[in-house]
Amino acid sequence: MSKKIVKSTNNKMICGVCAGIADQFDIDPTIVRVIWAIAAFMYGTGVIAYIICALIFPAGHTNN
Repeated sequence: MSKKIVKSTNNKMICGVCAGIADQFDIDPTIVRVIWAIAAFMYGTGVIAYIICALIFPAGHTNN
């Protein structure tokens, strides 16, 4: 059974998107947040992608 990416409800900074992605790939959420921040500042696409993911990903409880 495959895991779905869900927004974290217990390890969130804004909407829980980065923590949900980190849980999916079993990595530290801080690493995902840093990569996302770099994408947002360098390319501008990080902000748009975050908003889209926040709207699309269902809320769920992650293990972080």
